[in-house]
Amino acid sequence: MNTRTLGLGAMGMSDAYGPTDRSESIATVHAALDAGVTLIDTGDFYGSGHNELLLAEALRGRDRDSYVLSVKFGALRSPDGAMVGVDARPAALKNFLNYSLNRLGVDHIDVYRPARLDPAVPIEDTVGAIKDMIDAGYVRHAGLSEVNAETVRRAHAVTPIADLQIEYSLISRGVEAEVLPTLRELGVGVTAYGVLSRGLLSGHWSPGNAGDHRNMMPRFSGENLSDNMRLVDALRRVADAKGCTVAQLAIAWVAAQGADIVPVIGARTRERLAEALPALALELTADDLAEIEKAVPAGSAKGDRYPTAMMADLGVGN
Repeated sequence: MNTRTLGLGAMGMSDAYGPTDRSESIATVHAALDAGVTLIDTGDFYGSGHNELLLAEALRGRDRDSYVLSVKFGALRSPDGAMVGVDARPAALKNFLNYSLNRLGVDHIDVYRPARLDPAVPIEDTVGAIKDMIDAGYVRHAGLSEVNAETVRRAHAVTPIADLQIEYSLISRGVEAEVLPTLRELGVGVTAYGVLSRGLLSGHWSPGNAGDHRNMMPRFSGENLSDNMRLVDALRRVADAKGCTVAQLAIAWVAAQGADIVPVIGARTRERLAEALPALALELTADDLAEIEKAVPAGSAKGDRYPTAMMADLGVGN
């Protein structure tokens, strides 16, 4: 079993992508663990706590040392589910952590990270508080999410950063210029989310689902979507020649960018998980990588990866 190169992102099991099936979600977590996937990624704001409670049920009875829990905190939500800000103050962090430990039913979080940079709080204060929680035994490692290279350096100077969680895919390659070189210089790993670009590169996505936040995203709108689907069609031709699916090729491409990169797959069903897993064994040759680059050149995607207001919260662009 391969335990390094794939993580399971649980966000879609609670909200963001339309209706979900609780029993299928739990079965998918079980199937992932049984297949050797050891990293489970969540956030305390996913479903406003729903996701952590779901994972508590899915992980009940499992050896605590058999899986790694990555938890994001700091995003604030109103009762109607709207995102209303970020709070990464040390006192807030400790409060969020307390609730996460209780909802998840565990005595420690393996990797704890602010979901976004809080502009009102120096990153040194936030990761310093995580270090306090590491020293107290409630957290094993500090992580970061969606920050730039300078922020990684500042945080790493306070306490070792285990990994940066950031979007990285064939059509989201903003990390390559400065962030990846900095992470490799410092020995910080990458957990890459959005490797299928929220389903755009999966070959399965179709518009029209109510409650699907992709309906608001520029890459899924109007002419942008038409242009981006042409990229998917070009990638499908490469996948067909390789004898794999578009999703498998996209996952394998991210994994091929370095042994320090772990793709996180947001599979909500056992069927999607079963499709993703063979990507771990897919070997891409130099010729394969050249064909993929030709099909989807860097910077060829149309539209930002988030709506304009949300792009301002990111440390790295497209």
